[in-house]
Amino acid sequence: MIPLLICDDSAMARKQLIRALPADWPVSITQATQGEEGLAAIRQGLGQVVLLDLTMPVMDGYQVLAQLRSEGLQCKVVVVSGDVQEEALRRVQELGALGFIKKPAAPEELRATLMRLGLYHPPAIHEPPQPRSELALKVNFRDALREVSNVAMGRAAALLAKVLKVFVRLPIPNVNIFEVSELHMALLDAQSGERLSAVCQGFIGDAIAGEALLLFHDSETGDIARLLGWQPQNDTETSEMLLDLASILIGACLSGIAEQIDVRFSQGHPQLLGQHASIEQLIGLNQQRWKQTLAVEISYSLEGHAVHFDLLLLFTEDSLARLTKKIQYLME
Repeated sequence: MIPLLICDDSAMARKQLIRALPADWPVSITQATQGEEGLAAIRQGLGQVVLLDLTMPVMDGYQVLAQLRSEGLQCKVVVVSGDVQEEALRRVQELGALGFIKKPAAPEELRATLMRLGLYHPPAIHEPPQPRSELALKVNFRDALREVSNVAMGRAAALLAKVLKVFVRLPIPNVNIFEVSELHMALLDAQSGERLSAVCQGFIGDAIAGEALLLFHDSETGDIARLLGWQPQNDTETSEMLLDLASILIGACLSGIAEQIDVRFSQGHPQLLGQHASIEQLIGLNQQRWKQTLAVEISYSLEGHAVHFDLLLLFTEDSLARLTKKIQYLME
């Protein structure tokens, strides 16, 4: 049996990977939820082959690869990640990863990659596959939606990286159900009184509806303009720049989610919700429309620049039942 380590903070991602493995591949599977756990397993000989995520808490995939090299630990690593930036691929290859597969890993692509790397050899005589245990793979709704959002934000980041010609640092998305008043308080605390500009874009499809809200920090818009090669002369031109950028980020993120849960979102035109406003002014509108929201929070930052974008996907409370069914289908 080949010791196989699957290192990913998402239970849903680990479940998807285990299901995607060739059924006749004789492996003993160990799971790790973050990089330090993964390294400990490799040191114990439990990771001759490693399927490694990049975006994890405590120690991310890049740090794991660097530590493997530093300690001289011998294992064969294939990165399986939602971060599909060209620079991400280049960096993991430089750190010693043998392959790169985008999430969610398709069984055919995983099988072909393992064969190409000589890690999997189909048996000459076909034998019925042994059932593979799925112990410790209970997935809750929040974890599943976080993983769906992780994949979607990675695709959006890849587009953003091309437009701005920078490397985008990806966070672990936060998924929470808030009373709108609680959302106000959380955001007020996070923004520390900064002045913001915000772009809002509504979406609806298959009984799922909500708004995407992209927050730009006024202190950073000059840096954004320089990266884009723009020279806005007034607030109107700055607004056009922010709307163009928001269209890329929001559109790619919603498209990534829609594809995974098999819906088609109709998207409204992005609108400038407020310029040079406080977070309380920006969010206050939603309090009039619904009391509770499922919020997915994603905060992108740009390497080497003091620039970050806060993206909020706010699903209406009426959407929760349908969204839950869609996510449950993925989990099954």
